[in-house]
Amino acid sequence: MTLKDIIAQSIRDNNGAIGFDAFMDFALYTPALGYYRRGETIFGEKGDFITAPETSDLFGYCLAKQCSAIIKGSGYILEFGAGTGILAAQILFELARLDSLPEKYYILELSGQLQQKQKDTISRVLPELIERVEWLSELPSDFSGVVIANEVLDAMPAKRVRFRRGEFFELAVTVEEGSFQWQMQDKTFNSPLTPLPSVRVEGYTTEVNQRALAWVDSLYQAMRDGVVLLIDYGMARSDYHHEQRTEGTLRCYQQHKASDNPFENIGKQDMTTSVNFSDVAEQALGSGFKIAGYCTQAMFLISLGVDQYLLDEKDLDRRSILAQQVKQLVLPSAMGESFKVLALTKKQSVKLDGFNEQNLINKL
Repeated sequence: MTLKDIIAQSIRDNNGAIGFDAFMDFALYTPALGYYRRGETIFGEKGDFITAPETSDLFGYCLAKQCSAIIKGSGYILEFGAGTGILAAQILFELARLDSLPEKYYILELSGQLQQKQKDTISRVLPELIERVEWLSELPSDFSGVVIANEVLDAMPAKRVRFRRGEFFELAVTVEEGSFQWQMQDKTFNSPLTPLPSVRVEGYTTEVNQRALAWVDSLYQAMRDGVVLLIDYGMARSDYHHEQRTEGTLRCYQQHKASDNPFENIGKQDMTTSVNFSDVAEQALGSGFKIAGYCTQAMFLISLGVDQYLLDEKDLDRRSILAQQVKQLVLPSAMGESFKVLALTKKQSVKLDGFNEQNLINKL
């Protein structure tokens, strides 16, 4: 049975339509068939998109400096969705150099293929530290330390809603003559946890990520104390609901090319929505977290001395390569402005140096 057949059957079983969040869940996470479950190369130059850790080791080194100040060589780190394992390797390498290794580096990864890829990466780069890494299939209880989620929230299935005749309605997915299509639901969409846009333009479309908010709440319940670092592309609500953002933020990626059609290449293309950081921050506060910082990725990395790593490099050829990598991480035209960092704390009062240069909490 193909992935398309599985989704079509689910639609029929649901008497005609399923929410886009359910469709996105099938497309990305169906065992052996979904985009993140196929076991094929999806990260890096040979994949469909490049993340910050694949851009430069300096990304992980800067994160390690922030982690070091929190765990002080005796705590724990938990990374969600560790991709190829390269970020974990970067962080562990730098923490070892800083003599601040965690007691354990946990990776919560549901994909067996990605788990193996992560083990291979870390074993190859840091064989002496592989014993400190432990893979989990569910949230640990009573966790204490640093939680890292780099490009995790954007891959959580979201609902889509559209404004019509004075109200917002959910955009569901149906199938007709073998093709998936959008279908407006009849019932008005209510979102008690997240404010809907005040924009009142006919056809205005946006996304609501209720699963991301549930994840934030479950994370709070699983933690005893510590810091959560959420790094993703997204924006505060005022930009997310901007009147000119009439088609929302849904994007699909295949071989580094973007499209807005989720109904083609199902299971073979990535599917994401930008993060509404205001929604996430409000949910975090409601769950019990405190908001410790919010800034652009560029200012976070600059605050943690990404430029100093560059200056410390004595080899001129290597320094030239690093300079190009840093540009990708911090320039507004690359990742610097579109990616944000949100820090949440629970029973943790340590000063977070990553927000020394910029803290935009008042913008959330």
